[in-house]
Amino acid sequence: MDFRFSAEDEEFRQELRAWLQNNRPAQRSDGDDHADFMHEGSKDEWQRRLNWHRKMHSGGWVGISWPKQYGGRGATLTQQLIYNEEMAAANTPQLVNGLGIMLVGPTIIHWGTEEQKQRYVPKILSGEEIWCQGYSEPGSGSDVASLQTRAIEEGDYFVVNGQKVWTSDAHHADWCILLVRTDPSAPKHKGISYVLVDMHSPGVTVRPLVQITGDANFNEVFFEDVKVPKKNLIGEKNQGWQVAITTLMFERSGIGGGRDLLGQVRELAELARAVRSNGKTAWDDSSVRQRISSFAGEALALKYTGFRQLTRRLKGLPPGPEGSVLKLGTSELNLKMNKFAMELLGPYAQLEFKAPFAVDRGIWSYRMLASRALTIAGGTSEIQHNIIGERVLGLPKGN
Repeated sequence: MDFRFSAEDEEFRQELRAWLQNNRPAQRSDGDDHADFMHEGSKDEWQRRLNWHRKMHSGGWVGISWPKQYGGRGATLTQQLIYNEEMAAANTPQLVNGLGIMLVGPTIIHWGTEEQKQRYVPKILSGEEIWCQGYSEPGSGSDVASLQTRAIEEGDYFVVNGQKVWTSDAHHADWCILLVRTDPSAPKHKGISYVLVDMHSPGVTVRPLVQITGDANFNEVFFEDVKVPKKNLIGEKNQGWQVAITTLMFERSGIGGGRDLLGQVRELAELARAVRSNGKTAWDDSSVRQRISSFAGEALALKYTGFRQLTRRLKGLPPGPEGSVLKLGTSELNLKMNKFAMELLGPYAQLEFKAPFAVDRGIWSYRMLASRALTIAGGTSEIQHNIIGERVLGLPKGN
């Protein structure tokens, strides 16, 4: 493989790098910028992120690989990779419409009608409409296809009743991509439809769920006789599982491909150099250096696995099972590194985020508490193992 970027790509890198240097907001002193990509923060933090999103959009730096006719930049996939690298290196605030950009826009561009693309995609990019994902239910988490939320046809509408759970950003969302069962007599992977629901519709109720970190960016969502226009159907009725899988592939490759794991390794090395015990730093211990070197090796392996995924996309193919490898490896490595940080901190690991005397403002403790969520979101590690076994290794399905 040739890992060199073209002159055009490098010119793009320098343009983006210069724009970020001139426009990125000042780093916060409270540690929020460094906490975790799932960190909710206060209402002021949400507004700060929204302002940053709008500034990025006005500069043409949101959805850069999306088609120009829908508000994108029309950049190449290699330039998207460069964009991810530079954004991670600049450590800017998260954009506010992460699910819309990572999942919804690409799915609508792939499956939607021209009218749907023109209506929804530009407002995803601008942040005018925030999106959430209605997949998981209380009785069908990892087994999404067993969902029970029903949609019954009444004239020009579907009438939706049911419940979703673990719905990220639902409390901010204007719209939801929702999986509903439109034919309860069909096999569970059939009879599912993929619809777009206005979260401000009568009958939609959102209840935040407080996590162990203290944040509440996951939610329960209840649908009671919610009317959804049939024109909001994506793909064909009862064939929504195909559309749902496309979204999941974008999600898994997005979770795995957008993380700055090498940057996290460097931060871990800095922590090891700062923590002292018995008159020495943790970095003076060769076993500590070996562990961190091992993490660096895994992070590099995942980086090049991401390049394999990029090669697939460059051939015009949708994200494939490589996304599951990325998602599994990324989430598990993130968990291992944060666990190791707890070992390095010793008693200081008990101090919570932003507590007085906490090392690095307690960032590592927050990350540790948040780590497990990443092994569940987008399909659990167990599900990813099954996908890799069946679709990559060709192993028979388990009973």
